[in-house]
Parts: sequence; C-alpha cells; structure tokens
Amino acid sequence: MESRCKFWLPKKNRFCANVPLNKNSKFCGNHTTRSDGRWIACPIDPSHTVLEENLEGHLKRCPLLKHINSLSLQPFYQKGINAGTDDEQVEVENLVPLKNNPSSGPSACITSEMKRNAVYTLTSTQLSNLITKIQSVHASICKDIQHSFKIPEACGVWTNREVDGKLPFQEKHVLQQASILGNLQEFGILKNSGRHISSGNIPSDGPSGDDDDHVPAVVEFGAGRGYLTQMLADCYGIKKVFLVERKSYKLKADRSLRQKDSLILERLRIDIEDLNLNAVESLQGIPYLATGKHLCGPATDMTLRCCLAKKCEQCNAAQHRAGCNLRGLAIATCCHHLCQWKHYINKRYLSNLGITRGDFHAITWFTSWAVDADHSSDPHGNVDLASDLPIIGMEEDGKVARGVEDVLREMKAVERAVLGFMCKDVIDMGRLMWIKEHGLEAQLVKYVPCNISPENHLLIAKG
Repeated sequence: MESRCKFWLPKKNRFCANVPLNKNSKFCGNHTTRSDGRWIACPIDPSHTVLEENLEGHLKRCPLLKHINSLSLQPFYQKGINAGTDDEQVEVENLVPLKNNPSSGPSACITSEMKRNAVYTLTSTQLSNLITKIQSVHASICKDIQHSFKIPEACGVWTNREVDGKLPFQEKHVLQQASILGNLQEFGILKNSGRHISSGNIPSDGPSGDDDDHVPAVVEFGAGRGYLTQMLADCYGIKKVFLVERKSYKLKADRSLRQKDSLILERLRIDIEDLNLNAVESLQGIPYLATGKHLCGPATDMTLRCCLAKKCEQCNAAQHRAGCNLRGLAIATCCHHLCQWKHYINKRYLSNLGITRGDFHAITWFTSWAVDADHSSDPHGNVDLASDLPIIGMEEDGKVARGVEDVLREMKAVERAVLGFMCKDVIDMGRLMWIKEHGLEAQLVKYVPCNISPENHLLIAKG
C-alpha cells in the first residue's frame, strides 16, 4: 500500500492503483496538484502543456521530438508537398478574403469561429444571394449523386460477426467499411471472387505463375487503427499494405494483420501533407489501391494530390493518366467544415462557378448543419429548400429589421440540414471533377444511408 497513490476514488471505493510520481510524492502524476506556475502549450506538440519555467528542458526530451527528427531523414518526407497554395490555378487578385477579418490573409488558417463571424457580418441581401447561388450551383452539377449501399458477399465474415472476438466490432463501422469494398467491387476494382484485387489494367509483363505477384498493394490514408484494411485483407486477400497515419494509436489492427501469412505491412507515421508517395522505396514499381475512410476536411484534398498531382518520371505515357502506379481509389470524405481554401483541390472549378474564397468558407461552415441534423431519414427526400427563405426582404429603407444571426437561428432544422448537404455535395463534386481531369473514370456516390452516417460521400475511381 505504501507504493500506491494516496488519492481516494469514491466511485471505486479504493485508493488509486498507480505508483507515486516520485519518492517524495504521495500521489501519481494524474493526481498530483499542478503547480501554480504558468502552463503553456508545447511548441513541438500542442496536445500537451508544460510549465513555462521547464520549457527549455522539455524541448530537449519531448516525446514527439525524436519522431520528428527521424521522420525528417526519410526520403518520402517532403514538407508541405501536398498542401496546395492559395493561388493554385486561380489569380490571387480574384480571391476575396473573409469580410471584416484583416488577419485572414491568403495563407491564414480559417477557423470555424472566423467563418461563423464572417457569415454573421453579411447583410440579409448578401446572405440571400449566397444561398441562391448555392442552390443554383447544386441544381446544375449535383443531380447525379446516386445512393449505392453495397454489402458484398465477400465481407460476410465481418457482417455476420464471424471474426475473431478480440477484434473490435461496431455495426455502423462494419457496414461502412463493407459498403466501401462493395462499391470497389461494383466498380470493377475488386475481384468478386473475394480472393484479391482484380488484375485488370495491370501490366502482364513480369514473373508468371503466381498471380499474387501482380496484385496491387493497398495504401490506406488516415488509417487510424487500420480496420478498413483489416477487412480488405480478411475478405480479398491483399498481400501488401501501407498504413499512413500521423498519430500513434493503441489497439491497432497491425498485430492481427502481421499474423497473416505472406502479408507485408508497413506503417508510415507521417502527415499526408508531407508524404511523397513516389519516394516510398518499398512501393516503387508496384500498382496500388488508395483507400481512406472519413478523411477529415483537407486530408481528402491532400490525399488526392499525393496520389495524382505528382507524376513519376519513370512512368510511361499510359501510366501518366493514373498518376504513376495508382490503379484504384476509394475515399470516404468527412468533416467538410474543416476544409480550407489553400488546400482545396479544385479552386478553378469553384471560381468558374462564381464561388469566391469568402463564399467557400461560408459554404464549409454551412456543412456542419448537415451533421447536426436528425438523420432518422434523409432530409433530401423530405424538403426542398425554398428560394424565398425568410431572409428576403429583411431590409426596409436601408435598415436591417433583423440580424442574419437571428434569421439563421430561426430557420427550421430540416432547412438547415438540406442547405448543409447541398454544400457538402458542391465541395465533393469539385473533387470528382478534378479526378476526372486527371484521366480516371470516377463516381461520387452516397455509400451508406444517413441513419448509418451523415458523412456518407464516397469518391471512387479507377485508371
């Protein structure tokens, strides 16, 4: 008892089981009273804080420091290679910064609070015009987004709960993962035998006799714990796996994956923004399938750049259109409210539609309404967002009768949701157009119903 923390836990009716912080302390690190000194965010890793007086010493031993130093020596690390630029394919002078926000220069990261404040500074007429523009753009380009909820027979071991009981099982996640693979199979990227990826479009020259030699690898972006790849390996016999994730996770699928015969697993702990995929030595010359489930905000744009924007000099002309060795792509987009103008992949598309930088950040802010709504049914099927919302005619004799904040608050929840979904559609349609411009056959589908997940957009493509 002497070697245990002396902090009493009333709910457990016992003392804390952790060891004291040091021999002079009665409590563990979790229960030691914090110093009254000034605590500041660590400059290396802002996820934790440190006493200002200890900062100099902490910077020499911060846990993230060793990883950063090691990563900078890797050939595939190239700072900001997939970040994009503010003036990419668009003249800088045509970009309209957020109103009344002088700090939001072209390279600034626009927070959700800044987006909201900018929307609230609009006049009622400006807000009305913006919503009308969104409706018009959506009606003209987003008519063909189909529902495509596909659960392939090959994934039966997961959907029927026949997997190892030690593996985490949450039905909503399993259904999403299975439908991503089902759409890949429907699109002709995965082979319907359930054994492995189809060898279609893969060069036939090379060693013969073992078809597995020509099976594409899988690169999962934003892999997290890696359970999308776990299902791919279980159901389709993938032989080579690369998991790209900037954070360190516990309870990863890695242990289970490494137990599979002949499967080669490599985890790349790196931000997608800094990953030069063409410089990953063990992937060079190998066709691959790029996947990602819920790539938050700009991570989708960075992944598309990573796979398609930078061409390999070694690739022949036929391979150029698919961005070196990319054979297929399936990305479930997510968290559109986090999107940034700098990172967005197809600014030219938005500019041609008359959507300015300021409009874009307002549109991304509206997308959060789609996620906040009641998803027991699809709002698209119940309500058409009226063009004569109550914001019209709010100004009388040059005076504002009600503020925009009040008008938005008084909108019906279902109207807000429909507007949010429209904005998500517009953002992802731009990404789809960009993929097609790079020579891939591509689709944007809703791969699960809203009641499973409102984040249900899937970009799918093949070379």
